[in-house]
Amino acid sequence: MQDKLFIDGKWVDAQSGEKFDVVDPSNREVFHRIARGGAADIDAAVTAARKAFDYGPWPRMGGAERAAILRRMGDEIEARKDELARLEVRDNGKPLPEAIWDIEDTAGCFHFYADLAEKLDQNPEQDIPLSMDGFSSKAVKEPVGVAGAVIPWNFPMLMGAWKVAPALAAGCSVVLKPSEVTSMTALEFGIVAQKAGLPDGALNIVTGFGPDAGQRLAEHPGVDKLAFTGSVPTGRRIMQTAAQDIKAITLELGGKSPLVVFEDVKIDEAVEWVLFGIFWNKGEVCSATSRVLVAEAIYPKFMERLVEEARKIRIGHGLEEGVLLGPLVNQSQQDKVLAAIERGKTEDAKMVCGGGIPKGLEHGCYVEPTIFADVSPDCWIWKEEIFGPVVCVRSFKTEEEAIRLANDSRFGLAAAVMSNDLERADRVARAFRAGIIWVNCSQPTFVEAPWGGYKQSGIGRELGEWGLNNYLETKQITSYDRSKPWGWYLKE
Repeated sequence: MQDKLFIDGKWVDAQSGEKFDVVDPSNREVFHRIARGGAADIDAAVTAARKAFDYGPWPRMGGAERAAILRRMGDEIEARKDELARLEVRDNGKPLPEAIWDIEDTAGCFHFYADLAEKLDQNPEQDIPLSMDGFSSKAVKEPVGVAGAVIPWNFPMLMGAWKVAPALAAGCSVVLKPSEVTSMTALEFGIVAQKAGLPDGALNIVTGFGPDAGQRLAEHPGVDKLAFTGSVPTGRRIMQTAAQDIKAITLELGGKSPLVVFEDVKIDEAVEWVLFGIFWNKGEVCSATSRVLVAEAIYPKFMERLVEEARKIRIGHGLEEGVLLGPLVNQSQQDKVLAAIERGKTEDAKMVCGGGIPKGLEHGCYVEPTIFADVSPDCWIWKEEIFGPVVCVRSFKTEEEAIRLANDSRFGLAAAVMSNDLERADRVARAFRAGIIWVNCSQPTFVEAPWGGYKQSGIGRELGEWGLNNYLETKQITSYDRSKPWGWYLKE
């Protein structure tokens, strides 16, 4: 396991010499210590990235050359899938099958952006028809420069790939700042980059805390582009900081996503998707469908089945066979989720399942799957992101009411609708004010499709071709045919 920073192709200690603990949330035990990078280390990383971009080979390579290295990175991640997944479980707490899925998606992300890097060679520029004779113009796409990437703790390696892979595909150099809560698999990108032959300085990784390392990365004048995934308050601060230098930014922030269930669905099928939509990754998912609206006609039966199935979910260490719900990421998050549950108990809502720490698992950061029924739209737990295994459910009478309640949120990351009437499902999907809409499912995510939200859920889109475009600038080059007479000022 790596414990140093990765800067300019080398593994180095933090300039302060300080380290911090890495804690296993299943038992709250320290299992490693890693370098605590600060402002000086960010400065060194940005300097290396700046040199790599301004003078190094990476941005000057053809797309096919970059693609070959990106594919090798994806292949290396795939080859180490089991090892990396187990490290992710120990660092984050998620069940092993989920971690394996995440690492597979991480490898796939690098392969996908390798393909897009090759396509940059096929269409390096676009001719622009002009209305004035004697002039020709073309639009050329170029890498934006040095990209600063700040990633969250809920999908440690995958969220890194969502930023690192498209940035490298575009020809940018990158400074990656992982969450201090889960840095272990993000550090492995450095080993992967070395084995794949990525030029020195094209990727730099600085572990450390937000107020020290993260803030300095956001404000650094040598950074051309910032990409952040995390909370709304932190995203707001990053946006304010980036505004000082008018930096390009992409923000993927919080959510309180609705899932609308109509009366014509199969109840067991709907229950399955509701469970997956909120309890996948322990509910530590920005797009989690944590507000569920159920048609009044099926509400009693639906709630009965939802509670029945939620109580069957096996909770435990992520490496244990059959476990579907691991510990929350750390003590702090467990405390926040338990406090939110206690607040919910005092509101206009009824707790019908869970609500505490599972018996026998008091040694770890566990929280039971928790369900609140008959939740008023005025409740704090209905409005605010809890980021844990807590779902709020209420009934609705009409389609119009469901849409109004679903859209009544300062967030707009995702939304879902379930109905056998596909015309109605499509109508409701188009009425949702959110960036990601699921029909008859919840949470499937594909590297080919755009990801991002409306309102306070963020700015810009990641994944797909949209993710690559985040790291490209468009330059206009216009030429004049000197054989044509001009003579604007100088007349014969």
